[in-house]
Amino acid sequence: MRDHFEARTFDGAGRVGELRVPRAGVTVETPALLPVVNPHIETVTPNELETEFGAQILITNGYILSQSEDLREEALERGLHDLYDFSGAIMTDSGSFQLAEYGDIDTDTEEILRFQHDVGSDIGTPVDIPTPPDVSRERAEAELATTQERLELAETVDVGDMLVNAPVQGSTYTDLREQAGRHAAGTDLDVFPVGAVVPMLNSYRYADMVNVVAAAKRGLTTDAPVHLFGAGHPMMFALAVAMGCDLFDSAAYALYARDDRYLTVRGTEHLADLEYFPCSCPVCADHTPAEVQACDDASRERLLARHNLHVTFEEMRRVKQAVRTGNLLELVDVRARGHPAMLDGYRALLDHADQLERTDPVGKDAFFHVSAESSRRPEVLRHHQRLARLSVPEGTDLLCSEGEKNDDFDETWRLAAPFGPYPRHLSDSYPLTAELPERRSREAYETAADGVAALAEANPEVSLTVAHWQWPDSALARLPDGVAVRPLGE
Repeated sequence: MRDHFEARTFDGAGRVGELRVPRAGVTVETPALLPVVNPHIETVTPNELETEFGAQILITNGYILSQSEDLREEALERGLHDLYDFSGAIMTDSGSFQLAEYGDIDTDTEEILRFQHDVGSDIGTPVDIPTPPDVSRERAEAELATTQERLELAETVDVGDMLVNAPVQGSTYTDLREQAGRHAAGTDLDVFPVGAVVPMLNSYRYADMVNVVAAAKRGLTTDAPVHLFGAGHPMMFALAVAMGCDLFDSAAYALYARDDRYLTVRGTEHLADLEYFPCSCPVCADHTPAEVQACDDASRERLLARHNLHVTFEEMRRVKQAVRTGNLLELVDVRARGHPAMLDGYRALLDHADQLERTDPVGKDAFFHVSAESSRRPEVLRHHQRLARLSVPEGTDLLCSEGEKNDDFDETWRLAAPFGPYPRHLSDSYPLTAELPERRSREAYETAADGVAALAEANPEVSLTVAHWQWPDSALARLPDGVAVRPLGE
């Protein structure tokens, strides 16, 4: 068991937890954003990240520091915390990104881990191979084998109480990602980044990202903190957290600002296209788009970077609150309406409802049915699993009705889409207290019919009748042949 990470509150596979970082002497609340600090360009200083934006952890590039004529000796002499004037936890990268970009780097796992330790990094990274999406299986397998060898080598390097990352690779082959997660979890390393997802995110392949993370999570253990490398756009935080990611890093706040781009939770806008700022952060409250556009390059970049940080940290707080209150999937649903690719990602997430259900709480405050996708949530899946285990006395004449109790039957159960049938005494139990729209989707009724089928299959000696208000034909067609149907209101 890893005693440096503890998940405290779950919603789906999303969780609010604590990552204890012994070398820094701090505890980071997760999910957490790690702003990327470029050792040579400080658009926003690390001290400002901590004092103004509440950053508890950041990431910087250990490889660039190791190769820097200007900073290498100073970093070794002063240490990163003093160099950056930052008291939180600091993670360092190993140069794997540069390896992926340029094909070669001048270091190896032992050397770069020792350097990261010597400059005072709190979480270091070995030199893994970030295999991009869609390569041949042969290449993915060969590069994964190299990464795994390097993880095993990293275990042997004496780094004191510095935590060490164990990247999970495998390209877009989900079986390799699962295998990689299992191997990484079997090491004594500490944090588990899912790597090489940036090309997917840059191409809006959110469904592929979800499938890759889901596979890695199947291999990892619950006590494994999961870092989604390079994922820092606020529009996808809710989706990735719901799949079980705990840490996120990105330089997007600075890179986008340099390109006059303005982050929102629905996407990215160009400053020149904005007449109004749809935000009330300090930057947007004190400036108009025209005023920011009129600034000199450095001032404009700094203002946009600060806005981008405000909206990014705000969304992370919103996601954590959603986990706490049990409505994370409703937030994912809202975010999914911002872009078609996000909707693909949400639907892919629900393809893994059985995986989410394992850690999803059995009780929450409320279930809001807000879309066709709500019918596929883990709470509905769990209800159907329970129906399959319910035993009804043989020979019972059972009515499952959207209407009132009927004394012509031995027993009357309630019937509600998308859940299907349930005993009346469970009416006040979550999620059957759900807030449901009057006009539900076809998928909701079809899912309810699947619930009836689960109950019928578990109780073949029971006479089952469904009384419904104008169910669509597609839902009625999913009812088992032996189930009688009685339309209400006729």
